[in-house]
Amino acid sequence: MAKSNKNNRLGRGLSALLKDEPTVHSASDDGAKKLVGNIIEIDLNKITANPWQPRTNFDKRNLEDLVTSIQALGVIQPITVRKKNDGTYELISGERRFRASTIANKRTIPAYVRLANDQEMLEMALVENIQRQDLDAIEIALSYQQLIDEVKLTQEELSKRVGKDRSSITNYLRLLKLDPIIQTGIRDGMISMGHGRALMAIDDADKQFEIYERIVRDNLSVRDTEKLIKAVKEGLQPEDKVKEKVELPEHYQTAMDRFQQRLNTGVKIQRAKNGKGKIIIDFASDEEFERLRSFLNEN
Repeated sequence: MAKSNKNNRLGRGLSALLKDEPTVHSASDDGAKKLVGNIIEIDLNKITANPWQPRTNFDKRNLEDLVTSIQALGVIQPITVRKKNDGTYELISGERRFRASTIANKRTIPAYVRLANDQEMLEMALVENIQRQDLDAIEIALSYQQLIDEVKLTQEELSKRVGKDRSSITNYLRLLKLDPIIQTGIRDGMISMGHGRALMAIDDADKQFEIYERIVRDNLSVRDTEKLIKAVKEGLQPEDKVKEKVELPEHYQTAMDRFQQRLNTGVKIQRAKNGKGKIIIDFASDEEFERLRSFLNEN
């Protein structure tokens, strides 16, 4: 008899679970046992993104690799969702798999369904995201800050939730006090978190940005940066010579000149040794910004 019941359960399969999907709000609701805690195949068009998704950067190459893998093998690790009142689902975690499956033209995706209110959803998305190995330091810092602000966690409670010591969390949070352009430099790999921590020793925003530009321009190490900052704070010249200025390749310089001519404003190109960089376009007023925006949209 036991064997027969087991076979009946297996025979129902995923399709049976999908025929009559209940709407559940708590573990005591009718149908909760049927849906919650199960891994089922869900139509991709029934899933919406997590509005609290802390991750903003998705590496294009890695996403393309995941698309290729899903096309060949399918989605190996299910995403996690919650059921909404209107019969759709909302992502809790697994946005890369969700995006890649959509690009791969998959119709359904395996998903683990669980109960979660808005706060729990935010917390799960943030904590899961923090555990990723490919997050940049600013993304981690922003996730920590969101947990503190929106989930109302203290740094001590946050330390226990994410398995990091409190001093590490404090160091990440301090990065958010840097100028937004410097934060972008960390996110883009122009400078490291170590460079960012060293820059925190400079209170003057203009001087901080000046040193940041020198780090990028001269490809300074963290140690070189610390020496430079120490000398600046003491009003002295660094004892050790800073690395020679790294000139832009000729074709970069040519491109920068053409950008300036076409945009009729100052343009700077910053390029790190690893080839990463950014283009900075100057504007002196809101009107000039609108002029540049219109020009770029038209071209």
